Amino acid sequence: MRRELLLAVAGAAALALAIPLGLLGRSVLAAPAPAARVDAGAAAGSAPADRAADRLLAAERAERFLAVVRAYRRAMAVPVLTDVTESSKLNSAGREVERELQSARLKSVSVNRLLRVKFNCPATGYFRTVEVLGTAADSASNRCLPSAYPFPADNNVMTRPNYDGPVRILPQGATIGSSTIEFRPDGTAWNVVSNTPQEISTPETVTVTRNGKSKSVTINAAGKIQLQ
Repeated sequence: MRRELLLAVAGAAALALAIPLGLLGRSVLAAPAPAARVDAGAAAGSAPADRAADRLLAAERAERFLAVVRAYRRAMAVPVLTDVTESSKLNSAGREVERELQSARLKSVSVNRLLRVKFNCPATGYFRTVEVLGTAADSASNRCLPSAYPFPADNNVMTRPNYDGPVRILPQGATIGSSTIEFRPDGTAWNVVSNTPQEISTPETVTVTRNGKSKSVTINAAGKIQLQ
């Protein structure tokens, strides 16, 4: 009985010793080959046991590998951040155009006036919501200029315009096609060509472009506006 107990204890001890030895063997086989030479200065200042451990686990080679991985990550992060920034600026420009059109439509309905959103007015990259006067001033080259038609207006109902908005500017580098969209008090939208409103048969598209990429804002005859 005592002999069987001793044999059981010895077997358990052997098994306990075999497990860490097996794990160590796997790590040695998985590790890359040790460096051929160790730096003379590092070798002089290291204990024999430390140098043996470095060779066994290829610590130097592992550090070089990690350095390459870190450099790769830094290099890849730059274009990713650039792409995110470019996309953000384009989305911002598209939203600004969409908001201006939405605001013009709502204001036209609320104040019972015809309003137009004129793009690339008074210059390329600018846009402005203006009240339709029904005169030659509607197509004048200075119609969007704050110096000629200041914002805010004087709100005198005897003089017009009273509902011109501020001049807006697209984010740097963004461009937009030259077009004019008119909104009426019933909420409908019209495309203005040569100062003449034309019914929109198929949705009108206003395209914002930046660095070769674009966002589109569509407007249909019912006045529905969508950013795509």
